[in-house]
Amino acid sequence: MMAARAAGDLGAVVRLVRRDRGLTQGQLGALLCCSASTISRLETGDQPLTNVAILQLLAQHLAIPPAVLGLSPDTNGRHAAFAVASPRAASPITVACDDHDEDGGDPMRRRELLTNLALTGAATAVPDLLARLDDALAVLPTPSAPAVPDQIASRLAWARASFDTGDLSRLVAGLPDLLASAQEAAETHATASAYAQAAACYDLATDTLLKMGRHEASRITADRAVMLANLSGAPISMAASARSLSMALRHEGRRTIADRLILRAVDRVEGAGLDIPAHAAAYAQMLCTCAYTAAQVGDRDRAREMIGQAAQVAARLPSRAVSGQPFTVSPAHVSLYEIGVHWALGDAGAALHAGRGVHPSQLPTPERRGRLHTDLARAWWQWGKPEQTASALLNACHESLGEVRSRPAIRAMAVALINQHPRVPGVQTLAATIGYSR
Repeated sequence: MMAARAAGDLGAVVRLVRRDRGLTQGQLGALLCCSASTISRLETGDQPLTNVAILQLLAQHLAIPPAVLGLSPDTNGRHAAFAVASPRAASPITVACDDHDEDGGDPMRRRELLTNLALTGAATAVPDLLARLDDALAVLPTPSAPAVPDQIASRLAWARASFDTGDLSRLVAGLPDLLASAQEAAETHATASAYAQAAACYDLATDTLLKMGRHEASRITADRAVMLANLSGAPISMAASARSLSMALRHEGRRTIADRLILRAVDRVEGAGLDIPAHAAAYAQMLCTCAYTAAQVGDRDRAREMIGQAAQVAARLPSRAVSGQPFTVSPAHVSLYEIGVHWALGDAGAALHAGRGVHPSQLPTPERRGRLHTDLARAWWQWGKPEQTASALLNACHESLGEVRSRPAIRAMAVALINQHPRVPGVQTLAATIGYSR
């Protein structure tokens, strides 16, 4: 690897690390929203590794120190950015880094990094709020009001509404106090419902942190949710928290253990009985998550089988969502997951075909409708269709701007599209919409 790096052969570096991580070219391609053949060309040098967005994603998903890929701190010393220093690059290009820099864990440095996350998009929430949430996960603050379960339920509903509308800044601002209140209520009342309520608050925190690329913090919230859900003994609460932990593990690259965890959750929900609509909805959601996780580990047959089973269960569910429950599942919801499953398997055509049967009006929240368009954008990008990718991303921005601006992988795809295809219709509008300039 040292010899490859000294020679400027970044493709060889990527190949060595990918193999060491146990990933196939197809699996790495899925993480980068590209095909296995593209990864092959990058590794062999047929396609030079000079694109900043791709380099940043490789560093993130393969856990490669940025400097190894020719990324070095910006020379002006004022920005948390990297400049491409590869011998193959014609000139330095600045790109924002994430918060896993060699800063010794200094919180002031971390806050500075967060203000410059142009690619990861985590800075769409105020950096001080993210730092405050980090602090709260270390030491919960004193609740601002008595920990009354009914009031916590109302606040949780408000927080979920903020998530559904993409208002992540407001949600992050309220999470520390919500988590502190829910935790105190669980410890004070020590009832199944109080434990389940606290677990639901931590589940929402996990979803939020994952969406913003804060994977390390999401693992903390997911672990706490599982502990509290297990204390509650409630099958749905345990399923929801197992799903949260599974997603956190998947984002850590631990797909095999994530797969095992979600399979066990599926069995637990099924064992509780599916005659209650809330249990059936939880079961369908677990099957969707299991299908996506199976696709991530390359198990094509099981991924298709699980998503097919989820569709069968969803078809028997009431048309209205189950009030007060964490899972809202409908045939359109399952079809949305099917798009992601086929994309993860590298089948862009099948993903787009699955998307034909879904209309945005069938999805209840701006977050879900935005997710539909970003999933279609990933499929179009995987298929090498920049104009359709731009159109889908603009549709996503219209529904929920945070789905493009706040999700690291989607923003990185948008930035790659802007840099590689600046003259494609819609691309400059997209750049202005997400606030990116080349």
